Amino acid sequence: MTRFLDARVSINATSTNSISVPIPVINTPTLFAQIGLITAGTGPNPRVQLKGTITVQLPLALFIVRVTIVRGTLATDPIIYSANSTYGLSGILAPEIITFSANDFNPPITPQLTYSAFISTNLLGTVRVGPENFDGFLVSD
Repeated sequence: MTRFLDARVSINATSTNSISVPIPVINTPTLFAQIGLITAGTGPNPRVQLKGTITVQLPLALFIVRVTIVRGTLATDPIIYSANSTYGLSGILAPEIITFSANDFNPPITPQLTYSAFISTNLLGTVRVGPENFDGFLVSD
């Protein structure tokens, strides 16, 4: 039987245009969320489910946004999920909402599993505008 162990959430912005945070450097991951899941009582077959949303206002150009989730605190830690989205002129008319869902099966069990969410883009002028959230939970057998 599956056993629930922990759940956490990181919420930076709850509504559209509630923040205005520029992504300052091109092609460089910028942290936008982080959670830690306590692993006490973990049995066999641990599984982590992660999901989130980040919304960006885009500059007037064709460009790529990359969302990366890692197990750890640094952009160079093991990647759990990574996806690129290419946007054009539609992104300047209204914010682009990016949603994601990731899983980590049988992660190495330490007292706490930390997951970090990063965003990067290949063009200056991208601004995080909200909503923005990241959450996850840990279960095992």
